[in-house]
Amino acid sequence: MNMFKQLRNILKPFATIFALTCFGNAFAQVSYQVTDLGVPKNDNYSMIMSVNDEGWSEIMAGNFLPGQGDSLSGVPLNGRALINVDGHYVDLGTLGGPNSWMNFGEINDLAQVVGDSETAVPDPNGEDICGFGTHLTCLPFLWQSFHMSALPTLGGNNGEASAINNLGQIVGMAENGAVDPSCQTGTINNRVQLPVLWENGNAHALPTVDHDPDGFAFWINDRGQAVGYSGNCSGPIHGILWENGTASALADLGTGGFAENINNQGQIVGTVGSADGTTQTGAIWQIVKGTGTTKLTTVLGLLPGDAAGIAFGNNNEGQVVGGEWNANFYWSHAFIWQNGVMADLNTLFPASSNLFATFAAKINNRGQIGGMAIVCSGPQQGEMHAFLATPVKQIAGESIAQAAPNCLESNFPAADAVNRLLKKSGPGGQFVR
Repeated sequence: MNMFKQLRNILKPFATIFALTCFGNAFAQVSYQVTDLGVPKNDNYSMIMSVNDEGWSEIMAGNFLPGQGDSLSGVPLNGRALINVDGHYVDLGTLGGPNSWMNFGEINDLAQVVGDSETAVPDPNGEDICGFGTHLTCLPFLWQSFHMSALPTLGGNNGEASAINNLGQIVGMAENGAVDPSCQTGTINNRVQLPVLWENGNAHALPTVDHDPDGFAFWINDRGQAVGYSGNCSGPIHGILWENGTASALADLGTGGFAENINNQGQIVGTVGSADGTTQTGAIWQIVKGTGTTKLTTVLGLLPGDAAGIAFGNNNEGQVVGGEWNANFYWSHAFIWQNGVMADLNTLFPASSNLFATFAAKINNRGQIGGMAIVCSGPQQGEMHAFLATPVKQIAGESIAQAAPNCLESNFPAADAVNRLLKKSGPGGQFVR
């Protein structure tokens, strides 16, 4: 019995039966049914980072101080990786430390989950890779059959797992133990971080380009094609495609970029810096069949009032989702791009949802979207909640964008929680580690 069936059988007696409708044509929907997944007890923050084709999601949840939940410099007070199955949370635990998290992370269709977790061992070099301010060793993990196990590094102390495809191939980052001369912070001698592929429990370093010392593989499709970046702490970074063990740089506008996701059709999404280096926007590349090359096909525009953005996920139907932030580096609007048109997701969410979506992390092949949103009113006003949006073929009526145009302003600052996760690739046209 696979992992999916085990979890479903355990939770079925407690689950609310939820009928998903109208998945036949993902582009035909005119609105979404929005499910507020809330936050675990005693937490004030949650966000979907990945949603599989069964509608199950991987979630990061925890607490931030008021005003820090979406701050670029905010540090979570605590954090935990979970999955949500039919409306019920399953806590994945840790590798012995107080916190687990995910630098993107994924749940695949077999209910295997990857991310990163603290151990109880202090990092001997003073690094804080998991990002909780504890300076504990941070290890990549694979969770399956109700058990979390550590993945090996490349000889260093730390690593993070970002994605797992349906063949069980995992990508992410792992340290090799060498000092990174391009990345010294005060008295901290940061270590080289290399893109890595795990197969059959073994870690294999992936190549970089232009002699870059560092890199990170963010996503891998079911054809074994992976994407991410390579670069260093002080200079531009390059979007990368890895295929058959070879790294090739993605075209950009001369100021750097990186790739976040790749579907099974070879469509890649991510972000590029503008030609003048003042901002960054979502971007789409396509692998050119039979050539081993890629082409930058689309540089996404920005929604009115936004300063920068990133395309974060795409599905096999070519739909693209992501988020944009304002000039003060607060996430402002989740978006969906399809058929050449970008839309603010909040114009497609009904007012009754009471959620204003600030970031869309992933979209599955059924058109369901997961991400984070601000609660606009009520006793949980200002909290950041994970949402799951399901396409429906019906007119939404008044949207949350119409009903609560000032929702962002009325809640505690809450827009850069994911930017903390983007610590390897900062906003505003300067891609930093």
